[in-house]
Parts: sequence; C-alpha cells; structure tokens
Amino acid sequence: MLEAITGLLRLSWRQDRRKMSVALALMGANAVAVPLGALALKHLTDAAAAADTTAAAWSALAVAVAAIGALTCAHFAHIAYFEVSELNVLSTDEQLIEISNGTPYLDHHERPDHADRMALAQDELQRIGEGLQALLTGGSLAVSLLLTTVLLTMAHPALVVLPLLAALPLLAGRRAQAAVDRAREDSTVDTRQGRHLFELTTDAASAKELRLLGLVDHLQRRYAGHWRAATDRIWRGELTAGLWRAAGQAVFALGYVAALVLVVREAVRGDAGVGDVVLSIILASQLNQQVAAAVTITQQLARSGRSLRRLDELRALVPQPPAGPAAPLTPPSRLLEGIRLRHVTFTYPGADGPVLRDVDLLLPAGSTVAVVGENGAGKTTLVKLLNRFYEPDRGAILVDGVDLRDFDLAAWRARTTAAFQDYARPELTARLAVGVGDLPRAHDDDAVRAGLARAHATVVDRLPYGLDTRLGRSHADGGVDASGGQWQQLALGRAMMRDAPLLMVLDEPASALDAEAEHRLFQRYADGAARVAADSGGVTVFVSHRFSTVRDADLIIVIGDGGVREMGTHDELIRSDGVYAALYGTQAAAYR
Repeated sequence: MLEAITGLLRLSWRQDRRKMSVALALMGANAVAVPLGALALKHLTDAAAAADTTAAAWSALAVAVAAIGALTCAHFAHIAYFEVSELNVLSTDEQLIEISNGTPYLDHHERPDHADRMALAQDELQRIGEGLQALLTGGSLAVSLLLTTVLLTMAHPALVVLPLLAALPLLAGRRAQAAVDRAREDSTVDTRQGRHLFELTTDAASAKELRLLGLVDHLQRRYAGHWRAATDRIWRGELTAGLWRAAGQAVFALGYVAALVLVVREAVRGDAGVGDVVLSIILASQLNQQVAAAVTITQQLARSGRSLRRLDELRALVPQPPAGPAAPLTPPSRLLEGIRLRHVTFTYPGADGPVLRDVDLLLPAGSTVAVVGENGAGKTTLVKLLNRFYEPDRGAILVDGVDLRDFDLAAWRARTTAAFQDYARPELTARLAVGVGDLPRAHDDDAVRAGLARAHATVVDRLPYGLDTRLGRSHADGGVDASGGQWQQLALGRAMMRDAPLLMVLDEPASALDAEAEHRLFQRYADGAARVAADSGGVTVFVSHRFSTVRDADLIIVIGDGGVREMGTHDELIRSDGVYAALYGTQAAAYR
C-alpha cells in the first residue's frame, strides 16, 4: 500500500505541482470540516436544551460553515486534481509505449507472457486516474478518522475501541482484493483469446471469409466459452471477496451497536448530556461511512499500486541490449565487400532448437540476393538478424569485415530500409504514410513522390486529395479507407524513401499477389536494386517462398533444415539438379 501511495504521489506531483497543492489543501479542509461539524452540532444541541439562544446561534453558524466546507471543498478539489488524473493516464500510456519500444530487439513481442501482462497493463492503467482520487480521498479520510477518534474519546473513553474495530474491515478488504486479483490473473488467457475472437468477428476484413465458411456461429460459441470460463473464475473470486468484506463489516457493526448502547445508557444515568448522545451517534455514523469508504479506497489504491507494478514487470520482461563497444563505429558510406554471415546460429527464446544453424554465406556488395525456401524455413529470421532485431547466439555478421555489433545501432538502422509482409498501416496523410520512411524528408513532396516512383506505386494518383488524403477512419473528419493493395503500395513507397541504403530488405511484400504479378514486381525492384548498388554498393535482399519469381537475382539462397541448403544463380542451381531445381519444377508445374 505504501508503495502505491508514494508511486501515485510522485507520478501526480510530476504532472502539476500547483494543482496538486491546491487539491491537497482543499481535501485537508474537507477532512477537518466533517468531524468539526459534528462537534458544532453537539454544542448546538446542548445550547438548545439549555435555552441559550446566543450559544445556539453561534453553534448553528458553525454547523452551517462546516457543512458548506464539507460540500464545497471536495468539489473544488476534484476540479483541481481531475486534470492531473488525466495526465497520469497519459503518462502511463507513454511509459507503456516506451517500454514496448525500449529495446532494439523483438523478443518480448513474441512472448505469450509479455502479451498477457501487456493486456492486463493496458486495462488497469486506464483506471490509474481513479488512483489519485482514491489517494486524496483516503488522505482526507485518515485525517477525519483521527479527529473522529479524538472526539469519540472525549464523549466516552471506551469508544476509542470503535476506530480500532474499523481496522478489521480494512484487513478483510485486503484479503478480498487479493482473491479478486488471483481470479483475474487466472482468467488472463481466456480473456485475451476472447478479445481476439471478438476482434476477428467484428473486423470488416474477415467478414467475407467468416460468412462464406459459415464460421460466425462457431466462433461465437468459442468466444462465449472463453468468456464463460473467465467469468466463472472472476465470479468465484468476487464471491470469496464478498464473504471477506461481509465478515469484516459484521464485526464492525456489532461494535457500532455496542457503542451506541453504551452512550445511551450513560445519558439515561445522567452521566452524559443530550449533546454527547447526538455527537456519539453522528460520529459513529460517520465512522461507519468512513470505514465503508476506506475499504473501497483501499481496494482502489491496491489496484493503482498493482497497475504501477505492471510497468515494472513489463520492464523486466523487455530485454536490454548487451553493452556495446565504448566507441561504436559508423557504418561505411559504401559497401566494398558485402555482408557476411560467419557460422551464425540462432534460437528463438523458448524454442526447442535453433531455427538457423551454422549459417555461413556472403551477400556480395551491390548484389540482388533472393532468399527462398518453404514456409517456416527461417527466411524471415535471416532478415531479422540482418536488421539486428535479434543477435546471433553464436557466430557473427560482418559488414565489410567489421562485426555488425560494433556499429552504432541507430546509425546502422539509418542505412537500411525494408518492406515487410506484415507492413504497418499508419493512419496519417498519404504524404506522411510514405514520408516517414525517411523522417527528415517526410514533408518533402519531391522526395515522397520519388519514393513512390521507385516502387512503381500509383496509389496517390487515385486518392481523392492526393498526398493530402487522410487515410483510415481514426480522423475526426473522416478519412479514406484504403484497400489492402493501396496500403501495400504506400508501404513499398515508404521503403524506397532512403536514397543510399547499405541494405534493402523486401520480405515477401507481395505475398498476396499471384506468382506472375510478383515476378513483375521483382523485376521492377531490380531497377531499384541497381540504383542502390550504384549509389552505395548496397545489398538488396528479396525474400520469397516462390522460386519462379526470383530467377533474375544475382544470388539465390535456398534456406531449409536450419541452414543454407544451396546457393548460386538460377542457371547454376538448375544445372546442379538439387533442392532448388526440384522445388522450382514442382512450383512451375502448378502454373502449366
């Protein structure tokens, strides 16, 4: 709990110190006003019973001031801290983005445990704004409870036990929240799968296939099954929590009744005045409300503390790059030899065995290299290693004889470009959707059009406002819902923005096309590869699972069984009558 309080205070104080100071002062005034109003009411009752008009008038004024203070201070405090709460949500969202992208590697994106924790964090951190309200209200309650305890003791020393009994509902509330937390943790997988099915069944892109195959009812049943399983676990956790809360409140209720009986008995004997009875009833009633509120606030603070801990847990799951050289090198302005993989072995985290094993090959400077193989052979893994999304377990990748790990990573990334099969679809203007491929020139229309021309992309000519067209439906004034082919062309144009890359990767960017269309696209890329070769000696790597589309590549590498099975030109590989020739013949026969 202390961790949650200090974490929320630090987070909120960083957002706006002035508003936080105002909110703290107003909530403090609210905390004092409530019990002092009860004390003023005691004096009003005693003055009225004694027919003391002057004292009754002053006491009534004090009651009115306390009531107005209790009603208005909390309201204006809310105005002060509401914006800070919103900023807290924004700040934690930014931290999630930073954590997710706080490493040059991709390991955490491909781990189920990270996906589960990220889903929980996204849900819980959206409620982090409630945490500040709970914190300030809890602080106000603590002050009120202290004053209430002092006043109860003044009314009758034995009543000091009543605030102590208030600790029992709080302790029971903690046990209750722990039961709920365990239930939510246990239901994470079902919740995530249920959300996936919901997105799948409501996504326009999948609607045609679901209807054609008659999958809607089947997926709805699976969706309902996952949510029933998650709901059952959560319900059992909430039931356990409810029993704990009821037990804590029952003990306090017994103490509450006993306290009232004690004070009334004292009044009947003449040992206490009517005002003392009124004060005790009001304070005990307030204490009951304060305890109930404290249980809720404690739960909210616990959730906020858990949400903040989620950030730390996610940070721990994100791998940090190993210490690089003290003075990282700058990539060469031009490749002379090329990029060599020397005995490279790589295994994905959690995998049973290496996907690439002892790979040794050279991608010559200025060449067009086609990487082919069956699905799952390791083609994309090779590309990830070249882009340093992962580091080899063993071996090294050399750029003109220099270990790739010795280069400054940002500088290396700045000299590479790529179009991936699962390309991004940034809902920006068409200009920016392409221009961010070379961020310093993102608003340069000539550079953007040059990138599109290199990709032989004509998509902008068909958009209603050309480069100014807003893409996607996330814009307030609406936007164009681009087709898959249009998004693909924009992605290819984005990949062609950089003028002189040392490495250009085209990882099955046209996998949705038929073989003939992909072959024509590859031929167009050959023009871009020639430009890259002339400008920087750069290597163009084209990944495909189709053998018939890459016959004009300078070098064809066949990946399979965890390594390089064959490599050479198309004619050389056909003459060798090996794996490539067999697979090429099999695929070619399908188009005859």
